[in-house]
Amino acid sequence: MAGYAGFDTDVYPGDAAMAWLLANTNLGWCGYYLAPAPSHDNPSWMGTRASLAAAGWGIAPVFVGQQVIAPGSLNPSAATGTADGASAAALMASEGFAAGSCVYLDLENGPPLTQAQQDYVGSWCDAVQAAGYQPGVYCSHLLAAAVSALRPACRIWVFRVDTDETHTVPSPYPALDPGGCGYAAAHSWQLGQNCVITVANGGTMNVDLNSAVVADPGAP
Repeated sequence: MAGYAGFDTDVYPGDAAMAWLLANTNLGWCGYYLAPAPSHDNPSWMGTRASLAAAGWGIAPVFVGQQVIAPGSLNPSAATGTADGASAAALMASEGFAAGSCVYLDLENGPPLTQAQQDYVGSWCDAVQAAGYQPGVYCSHLLAAAVSALRPACRIWVFRVDTDETHTVPSPYPALDPGGCGYAAAHSWQLGQNCVITVANGGTMNVDLNSAVVADPGAP
């Protein structure tokens, strides 16, 4: 089963680049970085949801929470999970995401999934769900099963890449079955990091490339 190609980058590329990509490539969904978050304070995506959705983009909201490896805020616990989950839900509401939409907690580390991180992830998911949104988690394929076991209802966005070195990727961009990432139940798969792709007039962007089982990984 083929997937739906998407991309993410932590700084908003601009309206012109987004319009060009939608019209000229097979990319149909994008990561949407909520801010302020504990480990991401760039607000450039904020305020663009309505126009992106109207243009036809699928949107996967991302909340870069407490981490266990640098850089970022390194304070995972049950208490910070509850607070950050509430913050993620409030940001979702402020951006106009419909009730039931999925927001993904970004975890940058590989194994192990420490007890503090387990407490954080569980509390974060519970707070998001209590506020009327669907929790999801972006994590290594080596953590996916353990994260899913904590909260089986959360959507899993897996990262598993061949290289994190900067490299050029030609269009059309990969749209593989997310189950091929090594975690069969993956909802999305980040299969390329630091990918240089072409935009209008021969310009380039550095992005991460993804594939999802649906065209809009954040939809209810």
